[in-house]
Amino acid sequence: MPDAGPTHDYPVELVSTEHLRDGSEVVFRPIRMTDGDGMTAFHETLSPRSVYRRFFSAHPHLSTGEVERFTHVDYTARMAFVVTDDDRIVAVGRYERLAATDEAEVAFVVTDEYQHRGIASRLLVHLAEAARGRGIARFHAQTLSENRDMLSVFLSSGYPVTTTSEAGTVTVRFPIDAVEVSD
Repeated sequence: MPDAGPTHDYPVELVSTEHLRDGSEVVFRPIRMTDGDGMTAFHETLSPRSVYRRFFSAHPHLSTGEVERFTHVDYTARMAFVVTDDDRIVAVGRYERLAATDEAEVAFVVTDEYQHRGIASRLLVHLAEAARGRGIARFHAQTLSENRDMLSVFLSSGYPVTTTSEAGTVTVRFPIDAVEVSD
């Protein structure tokens, strides 16, 4: 495993190997500072449609600053998980706590070839479990109203989701109490 920086900072207890719906095996783990090249390569694999759904605009390349921000998290107020298949990043999910609250914004994206295998639902579970252990009680997210796949992940998650719509986007909010979540 590549060095993650000081071992006391990296939450190794959150690393897990899991089987997806199709039987393939992937690793869910917190992101590391050394994942910059992998994040850049991952972003390059996303279709323009997936990029637009994640960033709400065309965004073909990550800047150096974005890569640094995405890979340098504190594992408490800012957490990110990557999903890897043979050390290649195939999905990323993150939350960022809103200052002075117990709420965090959550977002994730799965490379096109790995979509519809249950990764997004499992990322949500991993993020919620990590967040609960760090004093976060609620998530919110914004997605494009046309992004039915992402809305389905939230609405079928088992969490009591509320939604509001405005100008082509949907905001979802929900408490992240432990629930039985299916993928």
